[in-house]
Amino acid sequence: MPTISMFYGIIIRMYYSPGEHPPPHFHAYYAEYKAIVDIEKCEITSGNLPKKQSRLVLAWAELHKDELLADWKLLMNGEEPFKISPIR
Repeated sequence: MPTISMFYGIIIRMYYSPGEHPPPHFHAYYAEYKAIVDIEKCEITSGNLPKKQSRLVLAWAELHKDELLADWKLLMNGEEPFKISPIR
């Protein structure tokens, strides 16, 4: 699963698997926490993150929604995704 971005101890990844289940989403990891985030709705659909990290991830997703959807399409076609800028 390629790492798309990293910031403030948070790792953002997407599965490199054509046919990954919809809706378009990514996986966010922070310490022992993990969550799945729906890209189009910019909301956590599974798992959890601490409040601060959750807000950071959702704000980042909102800012990079088009890039995340483009990466999703690449991965669903078996292509390598591009990195997305972290929050600074």
